[in-house]
Amino acid sequence: MKAILRTEWFKLRKTNIIPFILLGPALVFAIALLIDVSGEEMAGIRYVYALINANMAYGVLFLPLITGVLATLTCRYEHQAGGWKQLFALPTTRGRVYVGKFLIVSAIIFVMQLLVLVALLAAGIIKQYGEPFPVDVILRGIIGGWLATQPLIALMLWLSTLFQSLAAPFAVNVIFTIPTMMVLNSKFAPYYPWGQPFLMMTVREEADNFFYIAWEQLLAVVGGSFLLFFLIGYIYLQRKEV
Repeated sequence: MKAILRTEWFKLRKTNIIPFILLGPALVFAIALLIDVSGEEMAGIRYVYALINANMAYGVLFLPLITGVLATLTCRYEHQAGGWKQLFALPTTRGRVYVGKFLIVSAIIFVMQLLVLVALLAAGIIKQYGEPFPVDVILRGIIGGWLATQPLIALMLWLSTLFQSLAAPFAVNVIFTIPTMMVLNSKFAPYYPWGQPFLMMTVREEADNFFYIAWEQLLAVVGGSFLLFFLIGYIYLQRKEV
């Protein structure tokens, strides 16, 4: 598995994906610098307010889109010049290949989320917020946003193994990401996988759970869709003809 993870990281690095990974934290950093938090009513909640505002662009659009891009690029080389045949000829199983691809994308998204936390802290230091950094509050949103991407990773990975053209899974991701804001303002918001990153990164004072959504929503929507998409992709790759 270590060899698979190293190989997948090497392939992603060759696609010059690092600037795209840094773009998300840079976006959050820029928004946090631009918003006005100078009012007295902002005292004690400046970092939280900055995250909520940044999440309107980062959680709604960027995070779902970059998740799809990363998952799609993990299959880029396999679709070229009989790459699947060469990969499956190696002394490893198809299941390990699938899990390895999933884990590397998940790990990269987790690192990107941590960089978002650092970006918020850096913006607060530069703007001299003058208040302690609420690590526990911000970290709950950061981890929640990462968990919310797991179903999207599984879905995009399955579509990337299914379609020969990488444009197809990317197009599917874009089509379902663009209307996210409209769906979030409807009664279907708790059930829309592409809206979960935003919902789980939006800090709410009334939240009684560790994450900022109900446990039922976390288990049924995030957990349920993850298991469904992951198992479909895993089984498909096991039976894929090459």
